[in-house]
Amino acid sequence: MSDAAEVPRVPRPQMGPTPAEPLRRPSFARFFTADAVTACGLSITVVAVDVLVVQVLEASEAEVGMLRAVQFLPYLLVGLLAGALVDRWRRRPVLVVSHAAAGVGLLAIPVLWALGHLTLATAAAMLFLVGVCGVFSLAAEQSSIPDLVGREQLVLANARIGQSRTVAQTSGPAVGGALVAWAGAPLALLVTAFSRLASAVLMATVRFDVTEAGAPESERHTPERSTPEQHAPVQGPGVLPRRGLMSSMGQGVAFVYRHRTLAPLAVSTHVWFLANSAAMTVFAIYALRHLGLSPVQYGAVLACAGVGGLAGALAAPRIVRRLGEGSTILLGRGVMPLAWVAMTLVPDASAGSVALLAAAKMLYGLAMGVEDPAEAGYQQAVTPRAMLGRMSSTMRTANRGCAALGALAGGVAAGLLGLRETLWVSVVVFILAALIVGLSPLRGARALDHQAR
Repeated sequence: MSDAAEVPRVPRPQMGPTPAEPLRRPSFARFFTADAVTACGLSITVVAVDVLVVQVLEASEAEVGMLRAVQFLPYLLVGLLAGALVDRWRRRPVLVVSHAAAGVGLLAIPVLWALGHLTLATAAAMLFLVGVCGVFSLAAEQSSIPDLVGREQLVLANARIGQSRTVAQTSGPAVGGALVAWAGAPLALLVTAFSRLASAVLMATVRFDVTEAGAPESERHTPERSTPEQHAPVQGPGVLPRRGLMSSMGQGVAFVYRHRTLAPLAVSTHVWFLANSAAMTVFAIYALRHLGLSPVQYGAVLACAGVGGLAGALAAPRIVRRLGEGSTILLGRGVMPLAWVAMTLVPDASAGSVALLAAAKMLYGLAMGVEDPAEAGYQQAVTPRAMLGRMSSTMRTANRGCAALGALAGGVAAGLLGLRETLWVSVVVFILAALIVGLSPLRGARALDHQAR
């Protein structure tokens, strides 16, 4: 494995081979179902938390930014540690415990509200706890997919997960808006809490195709189908059985930022998260308070992102086979600023304006739906299995750190510059994220030309 390995440029578009359907593998199918349940709950959470903060707790622009930033802080505080630990621990227990603990944290919000103790501080504390659980669950999920499917199926497997998540994003916000209108934002969070608890139960049924490092012999099982990559011994530069966690975390950071194509992908993604977090922080205030959308309208607009995301995720495998992962990522990042330009131009909450807002959100979701499977599949394909947890946590820690900074900056800028002005600044930063990919070796890169072992 060489971090500086050359990534050949493809001189002209070519269609790669069509991989087998990953959902035919029972282990991946169970994992997929658990992830889909989590996504359904999360899509309702977005609406419920936004309404809770903006309308129920009546937070100011700066307070909205601070509360959104709190949700990203766990990635800064324990992100790298989580990646190093996940590479040492068996992943199924991590998934079960993290989902269950997140469910308890979400359940505490309506309980505190019913007791009259829900404030911005207590809501922030519970969301912080949920964020800590999310750090571990996401690191384990990202690292688990290559154990459940072959490397040639990674883009399609991530596309299937992306499709289920975008279906949830399509229906969840609309359901969330209706639940908030009917029962109130705090009680709507009960649904999301129970979804995380259900996910914990479902994750307990997943059997991994690769024996995880550290698992006792009695818990090892026969894989559903053998591949050389899946049954290679867990050894090499990614495994540090005798070294400390700090050294292990440092190797993960060095691997990402010294890699020829992962490094520009990481930097571009960090910039993207900065822009997206600032824009989304402002968008909640912009839509609910400035434009005056009702919770039902707000949920319906967010649902349109899911519609676009589903279309993008369905198209992603074919686009990747034709363009390669690198150019597909560039395509998604190039479309994203156009969506935010359209959202910024919406003047009011009239029917035509809401339709324009919905169409812009659909374009936003389309860009993400195309890009996400390509990005995830590429990262997993070029990273050795023993480094997957640290790679994903290194990326995610920096991404969420930028998201926390973006949320704070967005809230402060909205108060100082105005809502639309802050959205225009975010558009410029989105363009910068696309340029970083376009001017790097990642443009045109294909995972099959640089697979890790």
